[in-house]
Amino acid sequence: MVGILVVSHSSKIAEGIEGLVKELVPREIPLISIGGDGYGGIGTDIEDIIEAVEELYTDKGVIIIGDVGSSLMNSKMALEILELEGYTNVVVSSAPLVEGAMVAAIETNLGKDLNDIKEKIESKQLIELI
Repeated sequence: MVGILVVSHSSKIAEGIEGLVKELVPREIPLISIGGDGYGGIGTDIEDIIEAVEELYTDKGVIIIGDVGSSLMNSKMALEILELEGYTNVVVSSAPLVEGAMVAAIETNLGKDLNDIKEKIESKQLIELI
């Protein structure tokens, strides 16, 4: 299954999304949510992103879904480092965080591949739900 990494500036938001997704898809799926700066504050950390991708990574790939601004920027910077280390099947999505994570979980549970999941969660149809 495709791994899903949720990256939020807030640890509480990250935990909440993970809980929501696990209720929506009760089957065990490869999902990690990270948030905060590691010191109890708001922010994201490139090292946390790298470690989470390394933990989730399989040949099926990993999709990273972030909330805003620097979570996406840090995810893309982490992706550059990961590619140098051989983690080549990782993408960063610009999908809305909550909706994207929910749909990504359903799609990975159905066995969809990385590109199909990314396309689905970034589709105009999903965006119109907001």
